[in-house]
Amino acid sequence: MDFSDSNLFVEDAAFGDVNFHYPELAFCQTRPTLVCTPEADAFNPCEDIAGFSFLRVAIWFINILAITGNLTVLLVSFISRNKLTVPRFLMCHLAFADLCIGIYLLMIATVDLHTRGHYSQHAIEWQTGPGCSAAGFLSVFGGELSVYTLSTITLERWHTITNALQVERRLVLKQAASIMAAGWLISLGMGMLPLVGVSSYAKVSMCLPMDIETPLAQAFIIIILLLNVGAFIVVCVCYVLIYLAVKNPEFPRRSADTKIAKRMAVLIFTDFLCMAPISFFAISAAFKVPLITVTNSKILLVLFFPINSCANPFLYAIFTKAFRKDAYQLMSAMGCCKSKASVYHMKAYCCENAIKHNLGSNNNGAGTGVRLEAMTGQSHHLKEEGKLT
Repeated sequence: MDFSDSNLFVEDAAFGDVNFHYPELAFCQTRPTLVCTPEADAFNPCEDIAGFSFLRVAIWFINILAITGNLTVLLVSFISRNKLTVPRFLMCHLAFADLCIGIYLLMIATVDLHTRGHYSQHAIEWQTGPGCSAAGFLSVFGGELSVYTLSTITLERWHTITNALQVERRLVLKQAASIMAAGWLISLGMGMLPLVGVSSYAKVSMCLPMDIETPLAQAFIIIILLLNVGAFIVVCVCYVLIYLAVKNPEFPRRSADTKIAKRMAVLIFTDFLCMAPISFFAISAAFKVPLITVTNSKILLVLFFPINSCANPFLYAIFTKAFRKDAYQLMSAMGCCKSKASVYHMKAYCCENAIKHNLGSNNNGAGTGVRLEAMTGQSHHLKEEGKLT
């Protein structure tokens, strides 16, 4: 009896269910798995940069809104024929800082779109490359400059209102330039430190300085967070003092003060939404007690971190009458909206004449004249400050 066929059967059976004639059928019997190299860890989970589908949509909406709003403010401010005042000067710095945050988000969104579904193949190239370093620098520099400028704007507003009748104590443009030069140096220094070895932008896919392996890196993160929290406290205290000054019955009443009081809640609320969640979880992570994962932290970084960058150009500029006046004047020079521009010009002319008339009719004594002149100058200053209220 010939057993050759049986021997062949036994040899084939030893290989299990693998089908040598149709190997693709054997591959389909097991689900393909995504293998990440190097292996995923707490800082680099095996996922796309955005992490969630809704974040991919939100990040584009937010960065376009931030870039468009702040570019509009800068464009109108630079082309405007009106005199450059301290509030306008500070507003330009704030718009530029928030524009940096918008560009940072645009870079992250672009890389996420390009590497969608296979980010693990580009992770090392992106996180260790110049693109991630540039994005991280923009995020830290823009964030710190924005916080510094917001604090300066609030302090300048409080100083102006509480020293309403002391014209000589007003902040002048030269002083404001010196203050902002210091802010630029601080912000540039904060942004440069991770590039020279203090912390690192390459730790996570969002290119933020989350490296806390060394005591120096840990101290760097804690200092940034404490500065941001301190700035928020300064803003809140100043607005409370402004509100108390406006409500003082002995303080001269003005429509600009009423606008300030009405918008305080909105300004503080947006600052709180931007600062509080991120600062709370970041401080806990800096002390090596993380309360959320990197995946979940992306929700905070996309939805809360850029809140001020999106809201500031509208709250401090675009929604104000002074900005609309500048915008209409600009469009009038281009041949559009001439009737609107003439209306704003007429209102300004009538207001100036009314002030001069009041000065002439009430200037009965030297002391009274000086007081009225100071009040008029302050009213004019706050009218210009309307761009920030």
